[in-house]
Amino acid sequence: MSIDLKTTSIEPLRKTFDHIAEKLGGDKAATRYQEAVWGLQPQLNFHYRPTWDQRYALYDPRRTAIVMKDFDDLVDPRQYYYGTWTMQRGRQQDAQERNFELVEKRELLAGLDAAWRDRLTRFVLPLRHVAWAGNTNNSFICAYGYGAPITSAAGMHMMDELGVAQYISRIGLVLADNETTLLDAAKDAWMTAPMWQPLRELVERSMVTQDWFELFVAQNFVIDGLIYPLAFDRFDAHLVAHGGAAFPMLTEFIVDWHAESARWVDAMLKMAAAETPANRQHLDAWFAQWLPAVAGALEPLAAFAFGDTGALTDVTAALRARAGKLGLGG
Repeated sequence: MSIDLKTTSIEPLRKTFDHIAEKLGGDKAATRYQEAVWGLQPQLNFHYRPTWDQRYALYDPRRTAIVMKDFDDLVDPRQYYYGTWTMQRGRQQDAQERNFELVEKRELLAGLDAAWRDRLTRFVLPLRHVAWAGNTNNSFICAYGYGAPITSAAGMHMMDELGVAQYISRIGLVLADNETTLLDAAKDAWMTAPMWQPLRELVERSMVTQDWFELFVAQNFVIDGLIYPLAFDRFDAHLVAHGGAAFPMLTEFIVDWHAESARWVDAMLKMAAAETPANRQHLDAWFAQWLPAVAGALEPLAAFAFGDTGALTDVTAALRARAGKLGLGG
């Protein structure tokens, strides 16, 4: 007895949804990312205005000075939707957990110079509060932003910032043999130490910024764009030279995540700036406002961590160059 198997190819009647076809221009096959983010922004049938701010509808593009013909154009170059994001972060978390286990098991930070160990705890650990503020600010962008491509990415970025805060906390636990003494001291420094108060004041000011796209520039481009290269690139190199060769293993996720997320941040600013001259003017004004404010708040911290502000000058120049490539800061 023989069985003859044959295959039949069935052509679908439509390749995608109507609202995706309108965006792509014709009945073309869409990516999973496009189907996950395009056309999801509620636009009609808002039965009431928010009782806490009745100037706007529940979802309102006027909550920012940035104007887009279609906010769905602000697509993430990483093509992240929930599935791809969780798989990528899962792989990174597995790798980072192995790094922490190795450093703790082999006591690889035991040879860190005592003076630099103290400098590490006093400079790096309070940054977990800055990362938590980044979580809160991106939560605001997710809640009040407009267009699913940027709000969904901000929601994922929000949780990434929380992950950064948790990893910094883990570093404090590793250095203190799983006691919370260093984390308690870091919180006290954040609340009371004079060198932290300018940055704390600036972070709190960012948390009451009402224009969500201005907040995007302030938090994701300027604050993160200065702090992460300063604390987890330049400072890492100094620790390596003083017996902390294993420290970059504990910050690997933070460094890789910032480089990856910068692609998304830059793409958002570049597309918004290219939309209208007025958009570019707003972005230029926000960048010109926040860059000197953040750099000024970081001066006492850079002087403590490095002995001078040369590293801060370098990362500030690098951020200006990065902005210039996006057509900003001219």
